[in-house]
Amino acid sequence: MKRKLGCMTMAILMGLSLAACGASKTPAAADTPAAGKETTAAAATTPAEAAPADTGTMANKDKPLVWFNRQPSSSATGQLDMTALNYNKDTYYVGFDANQGAELQGTMVKDYIEKNIDTIDRNGDGTIGYVLAIGDIGHNDSIARTRGVRKALGTAVDKDGNINSEPVGTNTDGTASAVQDGTLEVNGKTYVVRELASQEMKNSAGATWDAATAGNGIGTWSSSFGDQIDIVVSNNDGMGMSMFNAWSKDNKVPTFGYDANSDAVAAIAEGYGGTISQHADVQAYLTLRVLRNALDGVDINTGIATADTAGNVLSDDVYVYREDERSYYALNVAVTADNYKDYMDSTMVYAPVSNQLDEATSPVKKVWLNIYNSSDNFLGSTYQPLLQKYDKLLNLDVDYIGGDGQTESNITNRLGNPSQYDAFAINMVKTDNAASYTSLLDQ
Repeated sequence: MKRKLGCMTMAILMGLSLAACGASKTPAAADTPAAGKETTAAAATTPAEAAPADTGTMANKDKPLVWFNRQPSSSATGQLDMTALNYNKDTYYVGFDANQGAELQGTMVKDYIEKNIDTIDRNGDGTIGYVLAIGDIGHNDSIARTRGVRKALGTAVDKDGNINSEPVGTNTDGTASAVQDGTLEVNGKTYVVRELASQEMKNSAGATWDAATAGNGIGTWSSSFGDQIDIVVSNNDGMGMSMFNAWSKDNKVPTFGYDANSDAVAAIAEGYGGTISQHADVQAYLTLRVLRNALDGVDINTGIATADTAGNVLSDDVYVYREDERSYYALNVAVTADNYKDYMDSTMVYAPVSNQLDEATSPVKKVWLNIYNSSDNFLGSTYQPLLQKYDKLLNLDVDYIGGDGQTESNITNRLGNPSQYDAFAINMVKTDNAASYTSLLDQ
């Protein structure tokens, strides 16, 4: 399968950066893995012979819980909220390897510039200028993507031991303190690389990752310094496509996003520069699979690192588990003009985990699951459709709750009777607010 080969190749290429994250084990793994390696080998956290959880009599605070897409953490420092991640013995996080994906996005942009150096400098001033749409200045994934682009393009500056991820506003003269001018030497010629402008795309109501705001933003930037913009970069495809449709496409300025949404992948044929697949198919499966396993009282890695009775299993080139973070991370793949046809349908379930479970051994259970913003492009058009396919395969009756993207109360107010559910999957508005949900389960 072309798609799987692409994943394997990228996983190998990123091996060194993953190793830097430290050793990982499956939950309660008895053996220590080789130094510096991630592992997804199965090891029991719940004895395989344990009885399925009787969630009908179980206290809400003891029911399986998965945080997904937004990892409990400090929006100021990025430090993980280990209290939330260890809420009970059946609590996990499911997301993707943000740092690996961020490096891929930055490298993808840099490779494109080098490959197209003869035409990329639109006004011939020797400076490769880019603008950057930032999703949420307090979101770990957004921070990582901003850092990844700046690192690859040489525009990064240090702040407290990390790459500064603050927006610069406008920086056409190269004097902003949050970035510096980078240099890129291609074919014996040295070019300046400059972040001309960047801002958080937050609308007037407070919703972040806002596509409409990004579309307006590129209008403002292009009217002020249009011919200096050689590259458009976005923290996600929702904002990226808004800028592409509003300006970049007509002006033939390559635009790079993140998420591999179907419309963005299709737009590569029309000049969209590229995007990153965060393996939403694997993430959506893991989101519900860890709940299914906890509900069935089986090894948490059933159907993940080890095959279940239906034959579902994931290979270790598409995800990693980090025990110290209680987190499963899907790996990322760059989607460009070279391979985009393999990623045209973002809502197709991942073939190795597409087999129906037997209801006799995995009876129907009820799950409460929320999406932080019902208007979010990636979660609404890609993630939720995948969840709705997997919930049937895993015999889960899921109530999907859509938030307004602004306040936790818009979501938590609809968790008035948690006792009617067997498990919970939570996607917070803000990564700091895990307690807003666990406090309801504690009652």
